[in-house]
Amino acid sequence: MKLVSLLVLLFAPAVFGQAIDFSLSAPVVEAYDFIEITAHVSPGVENCYLHGFFTGSFKKQGGASVDVEGFCDAEDGSLYRIRFMPTSPGDYAYDVTLRDATGTQGRDGATSSGRFRVIDGHRRGPIRVDPQYPWHFIWQGTGEHYFFNGTTAYWIMGWKDERVIRSSIDRLHRLKVNRMRVALSGRSPTMYGEPAMNGDEWSLWLAPFAGKAPSDISHPDFDWNHPNFAYWQKYDRMLRYARDRDVVMSLVLDMGDNPAHLPAGSAEEARYIRYAVNRFAVFSNITWDLGDDLDHFRDEQWTHARGTLIKAADPYKHLATSHPVDNLHQDRTADWFDFTSFQEWSRDQHHFMLSQRKKQQELGRSIPQANEEYGYEDHYPLWALGPGSESADVLRRTAWDIYMAGGYQTAGETVRRGTNIWPDSGGGWMNGRGDDTMTMFLGYGHILEFFTSFDWWKTEPHDEWADNGNYCLSQPGVLYAVYLPNGGKVTLQLPSGEFRARWFDPASGELIPLDSPARGPAWTSPPAPGRGDWALLLTAP
Repeated sequence: MKLVSLLVLLFAPAVFGQAIDFSLSAPVVEAYDFIEITAHVSPGVENCYLHGFFTGSFKKQGGASVDVEGFCDAEDGSLYRIRFMPTSPGDYAYDVTLRDATGTQGRDGATSSGRFRVIDGHRRGPIRVDPQYPWHFIWQGTGEHYFFNGTTAYWIMGWKDERVIRSSIDRLHRLKVNRMRVALSGRSPTMYGEPAMNGDEWSLWLAPFAGKAPSDISHPDFDWNHPNFAYWQKYDRMLRYARDRDVVMSLVLDMGDNPAHLPAGSAEEARYIRYAVNRFAVFSNITWDLGDDLDHFRDEQWTHARGTLIKAADPYKHLATSHPVDNLHQDRTADWFDFTSFQEWSRDQHHFMLSQRKKQQELGRSIPQANEEYGYEDHYPLWALGPGSESADVLRRTAWDIYMAGGYQTAGETVRRGTNIWPDSGGGWMNGRGDDTMTMFLGYGHILEFFTSFDWWKTEPHDEWADNGNYCLSQPGVLYAVYLPNGGKVTLQLPSGEFRARWFDPASGELIPLDSPARGPAWTSPPAPGRGDWALLLTAP
C-alpha cells in the first residue's frame, strides 16, 4: 500500500460514537519539517477543546520513541491534528490514539498506526545555545552559528490581509532581520502616542479566543474554553512562511498592557499554554517568551512554574525566556530559562551588557544575553532620555554598543509612516509593516555583515586592550575587532607579530584595507577615514 494513500477508518463508542478517519499528510518529509496526522470525526464532538485527547508516539527505526500531544482544530469538533518534527533522516513508525474526555487508555478510543520516511533537506532546525560557546547560539541541524538580529512587531497578526503579513516578513528578511517578537495573545488600550489606529485592515485587539465582544478593548468577554480557531490557523500560516525564510519568531504568550488576561495559575491558562505548545512546537523557527512586561501582571513564582511547564510540554525544548520590566525578576539560573530578554533603555548599553555578563558569570551559568527593548525609532522623543535619543542613528550606534559587549539585541522600527493614518504605509514596531523610506535596518544589516565576516562567537570582550574608551572583542592572537564610537584613532595592545588591518564603515558597510600591517606590542592606528563611528578588524596572517 502506498503511504500517500493511507487512510484508516475506525469506529469508536461513547463520546467518539461516530466515524473517525485518520490520514497522514505525506509519505516523505524533510528533517526539521513536520508530519501531520489528522483525525476527522463525523459528526463532530461538542467543544473538542475540552473533550478529547489526541496522543501519539513517533519512533525512528533503531531510535527512542517521542511522545507528542495533538489538538482540536474546528469549532464543530470535527477535526483533530497531531504533529511531529523529525530531526534526522530515516524510517519512522507512529501510533496515535484519539480518546474521550476521560483520557482512559483503551476506553472509547480509536487508534491508527503507520510509517513514513524522513530525508535530509539540509534545513535549519531550532536555534540552540552553543554548548562550547554558551554566550551564543547555533542552528540545530546545520551547526551554523546564529547572529541574533531582531525586531519587535507585536501585533503583526492584527493584519486582516495576510499578504501584508507576508510582505512585511519578506521586507524585514531582505534587511537581514532574522528574529521577530510577535504577540500570540495581547491587546492594549493605548496607541502609545504613535500615528496608528484600529481599523478594518489592522487592529491590535488580538482575539485568540472566541468572545462576546471582541471589539471591546477592556471587556471582550473571552470564553477561555473556546479558541478562535481561524486565528490559530492564521498563525500557523505565518509561522510556516517565516520558517521558510529562516526568520525566528519569539512567541510572546501575553502582554502587560493586556486588560484581558487569563486567570493566573488557572486550568484555563495551563490549557492555553499546552495548546500553543502542541500546535506550534513543530515549527523549527520559534522561541517562547512567557510575556512582555511580565512583572506587571505575574510574579516570580508564577514565572518559574509556567516556564517549567512550557519546557516540559515541548518535546523539542525550544529556547525560552521571559521579558519583565525589572531585569532582576528573571529566573536566570532555572533549567527552563535559556537566554535573557532584558528591557533597559539607557544609552550606556555597553557597560550595562558587560555588567549583566559579569552577573551571569557570578550566578555560575553562562547563557546568551540579549536586550530586546532598549529603544523604538522616533518613539518617546521627549522621554527621560531626551530629544533625539530614539533616532535611527542613535539606535544603530547603541546596537554596536550591545554587540561589542558580546550580547545581542532587538530593535523597534519607526511607526511614523502611519497605520490607518496617512500615508498609511508603516507600522514598524507595532505591526511589522514598512516602506522604502524606512532605512534604520540598513545600518543594522551592516553590523551583521561585519560580525559574520569572522568567528564572532569565539571572541570575548577585552576593552582594556584599547584606549580612549573604545571597545574591543578579541580571540587573542587570532583576531581583534574594535569599535570607535567617535572615530579618530586607537592604540591597541597586541601580541608580537603582524596583523592584517581593515577599516569598516558602519554607515555604508565598506571595508577599507590599511596599507601597512598592525604590529604589537602597542599599535596606534591611523585616523579613521571619515567622520562618525568606525570599526577596525585585525586578523592574523
